[in-house]
Amino acid sequence: MLVLKERITEIPIMSLQTGAQIAVTAEPIIDPRELKIVAFYCQGPHLDSSPAVLHIDDIREISHLGLIVDDAESIMSPEGLVRLQQVIGFNFTLEGKTVIEESGRKIGKVTNYTVDTPLFYITQLHVQPSIFRSWGLAEVIIGRNQIKEITDSNIVVRSATVKDRVPAHARRMAQNPFRNHPQTEATHSNQD
Repeated sequence: MLVLKERITEIPIMSLQTGAQIAVTAEPIIDPRELKIVAFYCQGPHLDSSPAVLHIDDIREISHLGLIVDDAESIMSPEGLVRLQQVIGFNFTLEGKTVIEESGRKIGKVTNYTVDTPLFYITQLHVQPSIFRSWGLAEVIIGRNQIKEITDSNIVVRSATVKDRVPAHARRMAQNPFRNHPQTEATHSNQD
């Protein structure tokens, strides 16, 4: 299921064992190498550590109640998550990153993103165009397959322009099969 970031942040984390809320999701921890949410920071009065982290592998389900986990032990201190330390060290956030084309032309800044919840891959970036490009454009959506490179300050995407590979004279010769063509109409007239 594709959801916006808001659908998975600041939502309850529910324990399957007790049926009660044990925390609330805060900011996601994103691995920029895979462009994937790998964990969430969590907050709540009943947590044993601060900061606390919920790894996505411990999420059993996303429902209208929130994120469902087995129990409170699914939320851990980041110190106990050795493989996650490197990703936490990146301190990577998508919002505010400048999006530029390969040519260097600035598109705008990331304001939101869409996540594929079964695997938590980020599938689309929602970009607010720069003030000069925003005339008539509220938002630009960049697909995951358009992203070429992610750096500390920029996201480089493939150029949106399509190179014209069909010669102009070939385009004029293309005919719409749903329209009556003069040759076809003449043939039908002769048969009457």
